Amino acid sequence: MIIDAHQHIWDLDRVRYDWLGPEAGPIFRTFTQADANAELEEAGVAGTVLVQAADSAEDTDYMLEAARDHDQVVGVVGYLPLEHPDRVAAGIERLAGDPLIVGIRNLIHDREDPDFLIMPEVIESLGLLARAGLAYDVVAVLPRHLEHVSTLAERHPDLRLIIDHLSKPPIDDHGPFGPAADGRWTELITRAAEYPNVFAKLSGLYPVRDPQDWSTTSLRPFVDQALAAFGPARLMYGGDWPVSITAGGYQRTWQGLRPLIDALPPADRSRVLAGTAIEVYRLDSDRLDALTGS
Repeated sequence: MIIDAHQHIWDLDRVRYDWLGPEAGPIFRTFTQADANAELEEAGVAGTVLVQAADSAEDTDYMLEAARDHDQVVGVVGYLPLEHPDRVAAGIERLAGDPLIVGIRNLIHDREDPDFLIMPEVIESLGLLARAGLAYDVVAVLPRHLEHVSTLAERHPDLRLIIDHLSKPPIDDHGPFGPAADGRWTELITRAAEYPNVFAKLSGLYPVRDPQDWSTTSLRPFVDQALAAFGPARLMYGGDWPVSITAGGYQRTWQGLRPLIDALPPADRSRVLAGTAIEVYRLDSDRLDALTGS
């Protein structure tokens, strides 16, 4: 069984997405879960985890509605305003008991303050997530973001922290981490991986300058480094659809990453393709059983 641990949907008529405009080109339109299911089926992916695309309750509600209508969705990573612990507490109470809610994420890379994650209020809110058993997805686009992962992992050892897209490594030497030869990304991702409550996604691995200018060979050094740092038991596959359209589409990104995963021993391959996501997100067994007919 394959679980896609990182998929989006958005409805431009229903939810406001501040980052999404005409400049986004082919992804500036509504994408539904029905659209995604066709891509998942072609790739042989059984289930998927929906991840927030807007810092709003409306986006979370939209994903939950889609999840209830589509058995392929086995989990939802929603939004809560971490800078307001009182609202986080109320949000956790509102979402409590819904097995579809498996984690929380904020679009921290769209905030002006790169130190948002270590604000006292945010640290307090993350403690609330830990006590509620929810994971937290980190959009670590800047080196500063990735630096803070270690701080949070030490402060909240019971909080499962998941680094999205391997923190966007310097595949083409043009990202915030600078040239790959500088080693900044390698240093910080290795440091974050020293904490057993930190995990990462093999997803969204596209060059900055031209998202379509990549190959399996160009991804290999970064996937190998992630495997060396985290091991398969703390890595999970994510398709990053529909953002992956900008990098050639779901099938191209899946087939480009697949040889690196298929080269692993069977048990390790199973961890990356499903086991890690099931364990870290604590995916609901009933939803998983529905995928296999168990």
